[in-house]
Amino acid sequence: MRLFLIGLFVVVLSIGNVIEEANGEIPRTVLNEIEWINKRGPFLGIVAPNNYELNPLLDSKSYVPYHPLPSIDFAGRRFRFGSILNQRVVIVMSGLGMVNAGVSTQLLVSLFRLKGVLHYGIAGNADVDLEIGDVTIPKFWAHSGLWNWQRYGAGIDNELALEGGGDYTRDIGYLEFAKYTNGSDNLLNRIWYQPEEIFPVTGTPEVREHAFWIPVDHYYLDLARQLEDTKLPQCVNTTCLPRPPKVTIVDRGVSASVFVDNAAYRTFLRAKFNATAVEMESAAVALICHQQSIPFIVIRALSDLAGGGSEVSNEADIFGSLAAENSVDVLVKFVGLLPPSYRGGKVQSE
Repeated sequence: MRLFLIGLFVVVLSIGNVIEEANGEIPRTVLNEIEWINKRGPFLGIVAPNNYELNPLLDSKSYVPYHPLPSIDFAGRRFRFGSILNQRVVIVMSGLGMVNAGVSTQLLVSLFRLKGVLHYGIAGNADVDLEIGDVTIPKFWAHSGLWNWQRYGAGIDNELALEGGGDYTRDIGYLEFAKYTNGSDNLLNRIWYQPEEIFPVTGTPEVREHAFWIPVDHYYLDLARQLEDTKLPQCVNTTCLPRPPKVTIVDRGVSASVFVDNAAYRTFLRAKFNATAVEMESAAVALICHQQSIPFIVIRALSDLAGGGSEVSNEADIFGSLAAENSVDVLVKFVGLLPPSYRGGKVQSE
């Protein structure tokens, strides 16, 4: 009987662990590690989109893993701990697209003591005055993939579906497909760009607000201006860019879960939104940080002219690795600009 009770107790514990895992709750062993590492914070959170952007950072001499606890695995993500120059960091790879970036950033912000979030990687370019390899730091980010697709036959003065209830708006503007046809009627009509519904921690739960352009942190942006004279590599083996890449502060970047390899849409995004960097994750990082009141900045190196047309052929295939390295170089230099006493928000004295 005694052995039966012991066996039953073990089974109950095992079922409890399974239920805990199935419900998505944090296993006690992982929670213990999170509590332990948070006592050594706060950290700078760093979000990398993919392996080819993550690996150059992990291989950098500036990154030193924290050997007592180099990483924690949870919810399909690996959170790596270490230091870059004078700052403790926790690094996570998000994966491709807005959903992955949003989930990873929310986990990062919710699980760990952070003083800020840095996001970096490569991007398509919508500004023909910039070159492949240039590193852009946009002042604002927007999600350009949330639309109200207007029915055929309705015009710009017609109210959108559900617009009257405040769900949608015509304030931001639209893309009209008929402008891109060769003379025949276009049944696709037009799409109207929409702001995100957001629920800031400073607001009232379940009371929505709306936001389209999300500004990066002003203090981070001021620091980033010191990077504009950074010298960056120009060549991959014997293939070189027309000029040395530069770091530049730009007005805006846009993100959507769409790979833009279309010159007409690139030109539209530039004309409509004054966008430079065009990619698939940064606006999600921005929206999470904005709602959670966490300072953030995004560093994106240009790997190709979106849709082609530059004098450099097969841009991303040839110079994608160079762009990734450049984004890491600028990220590391940015981290080095933060004072050792920085703990988020205003700079604190020693």
